[in-house]
Amino acid sequence: MDRKKGRKNVILLGITSFLNDLSSEMIMPILPFFLSSLGASPVLIGLVGGLRNSLDKLLTIFFGYFSDKVARRRPFVYGGYITSALFKLVLAFSPNAIFASSSASLERIGKGMRDAPRDAMIGKYMPERTGEGFGLHQMLDTGGAVCGAVAAVVLIAVFGTGYTTIILGAGIIAFASIIPLFFLEDNVKIKKKAVDFFGSLYQIPKELWAFNLIAGLFSLANFSYMFFLMKAQLSEGLVVPLMLYALFNVFYAAAAYPLGKKADEIGKRKILIGGYLLFSLVSLSFSVFSSLAALLLIFVFYGIAYAAVNLQRAYVVDIAPQRIKATAVGSFQLVVGLAAIPSGLIAGALWEIISPEATFVFGALLSMAAAILLFLKMPRSRND
Repeated sequence: MDRKKGRKNVILLGITSFLNDLSSEMIMPILPFFLSSLGASPVLIGLVGGLRNSLDKLLTIFFGYFSDKVARRRPFVYGGYITSALFKLVLAFSPNAIFASSSASLERIGKGMRDAPRDAMIGKYMPERTGEGFGLHQMLDTGGAVCGAVAAVVLIAVFGTGYTTIILGAGIIAFASIIPLFFLEDNVKIKKKAVDFFGSLYQIPKELWAFNLIAGLFSLANFSYMFFLMKAQLSEGLVVPLMLYALFNVFYAAAAYPLGKKADEIGKRKILIGGYLLFSLVSLSFSVFSSLAALLLIFVFYGIAYAAVNLQRAYVVDIAPQRIKATAVGSFQLVVGLAAIPSGLIAGALWEIISPEATFVFGALLSMAAAILLFLKMPRSRND
């Protein structure tokens, strides 16, 4: 596939992600408060955050393998977006905290279905510039997140819209996100695989498994965004945390593409180490500062750190053998997902039993350890 057509396809995938994230980010900043309004405790909210961060990743390896095995990408991408949209609609009609927690968690099945096949498509569309490809996609994805977060602020602060109405509207937008997929020009051929599931795992390089474990350690540190919003709410009320979340997404979107291009030039390993260290500083800052001026600055760097860390997927695609790329992406997501559930539970328990500050010190220490291990254990690429 020529570079122009490949870039066009990445943009179409990005527009789909833009609309889907517009939908998701109308929900995500209000989700902890919606759950609290239904009677959810900090531990239950932490569990939901852990499940949302893990369920999709635990499923990604299986859907990635089946995508490789049947040599098809699009059906998994279509199915994933449709599944997420359905559960968003179900969430809008939740009668209690348990039902809402279940719906919010199960919505991530759709993400687990689509992510590995979609990432493999991006890697195939722009094989020589994977950092740029993933950065471009993430920029559009996070642009939708910015719009969604701003929409949530406006709907609540200006129009006084209820949580249920916002979530229902988000579900409808999620269905619209499927439309750009019909315009993909995909003539990329994938050979069917004869190898079985465990055979595919055996073919994943040791170097990639080493990175997966380091990323898993960082995932323990990277507890749900909901704790960052809850910490801001302690001193600033409801509307300000929603605005801070929008600010986070603005800088996440703005940094994604340039960091992706820079990673192609200097090496993704360097960008990831910087991202881990910056997240450690952000988490530590949350444990110390609570003024509005400090929160504004912290959420800016939170967004930049996330943009850097998002390049983990591009790093995995670079390391993985061509014939099992979707399975390899799934292995990464599996390890990260396994770490996400205890991450949310530990963060919630530290918040409730010790203090909110203890949650962020925990995140700062583990992310620092992940940065050190990435520096010491992972070999440098030709760009490093």
